[in-house]
Amino acid sequence: MNEKAAKHLERRRREKRRRQKARAKRPRRATRLRRRIAVGLAKATGCILLTTAGLVAPWRWIPPPTSAFMLRASLVEGTPVDQRWVPFERISPHLALCVVAAEDQKFPDHAGFDVDQIVKAVSEERERPRGASTITQQVAKNLYLWPGRSMLRKGLEAWLTVWIEQLWPKRRILEVYLNVAEFAPGVYGAGAASERLFGVSASRLEMRQAALLAAVLPNPKQLSAARPSDYVRGRAEEIRRTAQVLGSRYVAGL
Repeated sequence: MNEKAAKHLERRRREKRRRQKARAKRPRRATRLRRRIAVGLAKATGCILLTTAGLVAPWRWIPPPTSAFMLRASLVEGTPVDQRWVPFERISPHLALCVVAAEDQKFPDHAGFDVDQIVKAVSEERERPRGASTITQQVAKNLYLWPGRSMLRKGLEAWLTVWIEQLWPKRRILEVYLNVAEFAPGVYGAGAASERLFGVSASRLEMRQAALLAAVLPNPKQLSAARPSDYVRGRAEEIRRTAQVLGSRYVAGL
């Protein structure tokens, strides 16, 4: 083999080795890219989990100082807010029972969602779908989110509901709800509502008064427990009868 042919053959060998190395690098680059994506997703997931835990876990033991709905009423709507925290044991058991009877009769047993009510609400042909939110979902909405029916808010509500159900006992969920629910314009929680609307402490609410408060929960800005319309009176009577059927032990063991 002459010198020219030898040089040509050597160039071809070098070119072949170069192509082989380039092909070998491609899988490694793809592997590194996949590894970076996986690490990034893991970090993002961890950040979301830690953030959610930080938002939910403290209120298992600490009374929330405010809520998203209270802040919205005060800062956006300019409505003075009256709310004072009352421990569960100092809230009339009539109110706890009436609220469960009115808003979420399966509350002691479900895991945050009433699937039967959700299916029923979806299947009904109504211009304005009726609500199927549980007490836990309402806590998530009132404490952290905003009014509305967007898919984003519903998704965040569902995510927070799962966490609340996992981190808080049922008694705590109901306690927080009774302290952040709006019972009249700017009047939040059983403590402020009982004193402002009936002139008694939350512990001294009678069944009739508790039923009236529960009756206005769907729309406290339009319905009044202090000056009840015929509709509110009728709804309160329904709630009172349902509460009697459930019995005081229904929520006493939470």
